[in-house]
Amino acid sequence: MTLTTKTISKGFVIAGLMNMGVLVFSRFFTNPVIPEYDPVVMSNFGLLMIVVWGLAYISVAKNYPNVKWLVGVFAVEKLIYGFIWTKWMLNNNLSDVFEKDTMAGIFYSIYGVNDWIFFVFFSFVFIRLINSTK
Repeated sequence: MTLTTKTISKGFVIAGLMNMGVLVFSRFFTNPVIPEYDPVVMSNFGLLMIVVWGLAYISVAKNYPNVKWLVGVFAVEKLIYGFIWTKWMLNNNLSDVFEKDTMAGIFYSIYGVNDWIFFVFFSFVFIRLINSTK
């Protein structure tokens, strides 16, 4: 698979914008249902930190080759969130969330899929950067 630098840069921006989606689903941190179902990871502070991660992805979109180890950190971060989501999905009833709030239900339905996709993306970019310096 050949991806241009421009396409990869767009991937970083898309990853950041996807994280900004938290603002919509949480209704700018006023939706009490999201933190109710995962008060540790998805507290309002946790949701804010997701936005901050998104800003970090966007901030390196144009110069990601200069921060290859940070790209590796992004991959690890997405791996952790993807794992946490998978664990959450195995131990919770999504229909309970949908019954309380549709936006929260949609959020819990998709956030981990997004994290797994961008784990693959960031891992691919990191491996490509590591191999390009050999």
